[in-house]
Amino acid sequence: MNSDSAKSKSKEGVLFHSLDTAEVLKQLESREAGLTAEEAARQLERYGKNMLQEAKSKSLLAKFIEQFKNVMIFILLAAAVLSGILGEWTDTIIILLVVILNAVLGVIQENKAEQALEALKSMSSPQARVRRGGQVTEIKSEELVPGDIVLLEAGNVVPADLRLLEAASLKTEEAALTGESLPSDKQSGVLEGNDLVIGDRTNMAYMSSSVTYGRGVGVVTATGMHTEVGRIAGYISEAENEVTPLQKKLDELGKYFTFIILGVCVVIFVVGWLEGRELLDMLLTSISLAVAAIPEGLPAIVTIILALGVQRMAKRKAIIRKLPAVETLGSTEIICSDKTGTLTLNKMTVEKLYVGGETVEADSKINDTPGGDLLLQAMTLCNDSSIDEGKGAGGKATDGARSEVKPGSAGGTRSGKAIIGDPTETALVDFALSIGTDKRELEQRYPRVNELPFDSDRKLMTTIHKLDNGEFRVLTKGAPDVLVSKCSHIQENGTVVPLTEAHISRITASNKSLADEALRVLAFAYRDHAEQPSDPSPEGTEKDLVFIGLTGMIDPPREEVRDAVAVCRRAGIRPVMITGDHRDTAAAIAKRLGIIDDDKAVLTGRELDQISEADFATRVADYSVYARVSPEHKVRIVKAWRQMGKIVAMTGDGVNDAPALKSADIGVGMGITGTDVAKGVSDMVLADDNFTTIVVAVEEGRKVYSNIRKAIQFLLSANLGEVVTLFIATLIGWRILEPIHILWINLVTDTLPALALGLEKADNDVMSKKPRKSSSSIFAGGVGIGIIYQGLLEAALTLLVYYWAHTHYDEGVAVTMAFATLGLLQLTHAFNVRSNTKSLFQIGLFSNRYMLGASVISGLLLVLVIIIPGLNDWFGVEHLSGLQWGIVCGAAVAIVVIVELVKLVLRLSGRSKNWE
Repeated sequence: MNSDSAKSKSKEGVLFHSLDTAEVLKQLESREAGLTAEEAARQLERYGKNMLQEAKSKSLLAKFIEQFKNVMIFILLAAAVLSGILGEWTDTIIILLVVILNAVLGVIQENKAEQALEALKSMSSPQARVRRGGQVTEIKSEELVPGDIVLLEAGNVVPADLRLLEAASLKTEEAALTGESLPSDKQSGVLEGNDLVIGDRTNMAYMSSSVTYGRGVGVVTATGMHTEVGRIAGYISEAENEVTPLQKKLDELGKYFTFIILGVCVVIFVVGWLEGRELLDMLLTSISLAVAAIPEGLPAIVTIILALGVQRMAKRKAIIRKLPAVETLGSTEIICSDKTGTLTLNKMTVEKLYVGGETVEADSKINDTPGGDLLLQAMTLCNDSSIDEGKGAGGKATDGARSEVKPGSAGGTRSGKAIIGDPTETALVDFALSIGTDKRELEQRYPRVNELPFDSDRKLMTTIHKLDNGEFRVLTKGAPDVLVSKCSHIQENGTVVPLTEAHISRITASNKSLADEALRVLAFAYRDHAEQPSDPSPEGTEKDLVFIGLTGMIDPPREEVRDAVAVCRRAGIRPVMITGDHRDTAAAIAKRLGIIDDDKAVLTGRELDQISEADFATRVADYSVYARVSPEHKVRIVKAWRQMGKIVAMTGDGVNDAPALKSADIGVGMGITGTDVAKGVSDMVLADDNFTTIVVAVEEGRKVYSNIRKAIQFLLSANLGEVVTLFIATLIGWRILEPIHILWINLVTDTLPALALGLEKADNDVMSKKPRKSSSSIFAGGVGIGIIYQGLLEAALTLLVYYWAHTHYDEGVAVTMAFATLGLLQLTHAFNVRSNTKSLFQIGLFSNRYMLGASVISGLLLVLVIIIPGLNDWFGVEHLSGLQWGIVCGAAVAIVVIVELVKLVLRLSGRSKNWE
């Protein structure tokens, strides 16, 4: 059955969260006893297997051929053919190797969508416990069909999208889908609202999420590609890979050169033919010009500069998966970042406490505060998390899917100990441990004798402990408003007093104050009994309690990120937070980081749904924080910015981020917390999951692009010098340079200096400049003008030296001096290109040791073919005298002097900013 027909029969248009369980079962043609085997077989035939479809992939040969559909590649192939005609087989082989290597690398990078879908498939649960015909059985998850009744318990991976029929203290970890940092509490009641985002549909459980606590029963509402994960897989396979700004510029460059080369060759050929020269001679001259004009080393040099940038980034925790991404980073204008783990530590942390009638910072002073020791006792004992004893991370059988915070994790711990359990509970234990209260010691001293597990309806958890004096202590934690209603007394200045309205007002005010800071607030209370409570029910135990205090927790922002955000702003880059968390939490974190100043710049997914595509395209710049968003929202946000012509980087770690990661110009995955899906579609992966590393990568990208432009300016000005030299000489009738001379100069004096320019250090103010526009020409900022006037200078100096030698010496010496002059001119000119505005002496003549080494090696290779007997005969050159070498070197130095004077004029006139 094809996917279209299956889709037409799917139930994905039904809002199951808004229906009661009876109506849900009716819609799905099921019942609480489950489908019969025959009904399941029919459904399987109707909907297909519960699997994600493979992306349609091209054959390796087709992918390989596609890599050659590029103008610069065509020019390279033409250069290989021309070199072969001239008998320069070494050049032909080198060029062909470069082309083939580029094609192979392109094929390797082509499989991102397929890899991402494979990762999505691996997240699916291989087995599922279902109720069929009234009997519980275990089947392969791929055989699940809509209407199947699935049983869930802690440690399970949800095998399909489910509408929950029963939920007993059920919690599921949905961070990969929703971006919310805490497990989601589930229930089975009806929800109102047709526009609820995934994170708010608390009576639904989604494929690939994991059960962290409790148990539940659900009916399958969608399978395979119709699940939320399946829809994401569809986005991944549909999103098109677009070329980067640099690739566009190089393609344009290739087109320009094609026309220029053809034009020059035609003019030379026609002029020679009109002057009555031999057609074969003019054909060889035209070929020489073509070889001189073609920047055959450019693609290879650009690739190598990008690769060097990749190595430097890897040392700074940014792993590049696709070479062109390095350059694109340099032009990034918008960074859309996920909150959890990237801007924050991805670890709940206790920040503030309310105890003894006042709100205090969470630090060691709590030990000296009246009632502080009792609060620490309640935080650690009324708690199911555990400190790792070094026996592995497994813990209890049900802990497999629960949070484990390790000292070396993205968030780390205050105490330096690995703690296993629910994120909220691990935060409480970690804080207590960090100031000297050890849960293990307290449990030995006050063993737990009974408990009332947390219940989402009660919103409370209670444990009962035996004290060392033989009495028993009830410890309760939960929602402040609920717990206060269960209290009759309060701990005040170390004594127990009746709870008054004044007390309640202060508690309520403190709770509101903490909540306004987007802190997750928990309340704690206790009651001592002479004997173990005879009625361990909630009604018998959770009453007449003594209020102790409140704790405020949050997943705090990384300390270094605020500075990184400030750097972004100085660099003209706008940080945008996109998260699945609640509005208040997102806004509070964004304010702390300096992303926003007020709540006006915050938009929720539900509000975004009310805005049309056209309207949002004009209003996207009004918002810097998006909360409670779905995968579709993230794609909309990225596309809206791109429609404005912005270069967008998108960070993410979950399955829900994958479509937006692929839609962005630069997809940035998380190396530590990221799913394989997110990494699979990313162009760059952060080894440390840190937003600051993105800023480092942007700086490196700007440096790389600047160096690529320097290499392009150097190569093209050199080639222009060669073309103008040959063009004018041919018009005059001089036979100034042979094809072998041009090829040797291009091979020796182009490659190494161009690579050395790729290792130039970044300017100190590189992150104080606005990002370049993606539409700006690669020749902007003085590069184009520099290519023209510097290329003409090279040609003029070479022709002057040839003219002087031609009038004073024989033809062989004149040709040799022109050959040496043009080669050395290019080597000295490489130093000019290190900056278009700053003096060579400002940036330091010896500050780039690679340039010095490249110049020495290239210079020696150029000189050796002139001075070595036999080799100079092969190249058609002669030995030069000291005076002749002096004239050649003087011309080579002259270009540095002239360009330095031009830079000085630019600086004095205040026009240097236009040349950066």
